Amino acid sequence: MYIDIRALDRKDYNKVIGFAIKGMNFNQYVDRKLELSLYGRYFLYLELKRATQVLAAYMGGKLVGVLMADMKNEPKRYASLWQNLYVKITEAVLAIAYKSGTAPYDTANAAMLKEFKKRANPDGEICFLAADPAVQGKGIGTLLLKELGRREKGKLVYLYTDDNCTYQFYEHRGFERPEEKKIEIELHGKTVPLTCLLYSKVL
Repeated sequence: MYIDIRALDRKDYNKVIGFAIKGMNFNQYVDRKLELSLYGRYFLYLELKRATQVLAAYMGGKLVGVLMADMKNEPKRYASLWQNLYVKITEAVLAIAYKSGTAPYDTANAAMLKEFKKRANPDGEICFLAADPAVQGKGIGTLLLKELGRREKGKLVYLYTDDNCTYQFYEHRGFERPEEKKIEIELHGKTVPLTCLLYSKVL
């Protein structure tokens, strides 16, 4: 079936949240269903706030994948005042509820980017890429990356992921892994070991 890549429809925001929860395994860090849903929405609004490119893949009129990227010197057109307010409130709540639980993850990513920038001058970041877990083997993620490459040809991009996600996807599509860091995060009394990864590629 033909896959159409176009603008993300607002009515599909909940589907994107579902993709993020499953694809990034948020359920391993957040136990309660309501809390998981609220965090998923926070994640979506945060990435929309940063994004300059939002590409959505539709098959038979149904959303099957999405890619968001933050490219240098391009306008950020996807956030709203309500979304920005939601992000600020949620960040305040997370700071109280989790304290420094996720700080090692953020610190590791910042350190990896700093090292990477000593050797390279990236043009942008792929903030989020996910496909519908129910639709596999259709090359949706690959098509989204190709469309970003068509729009941003010759530009160097990077992305963060970790070994709790399907990082092999990027290796199979020509991304290199210049940086990685091992960390542990404390959430709900659980110690979660992770290897943070930074990938890069010239589109």
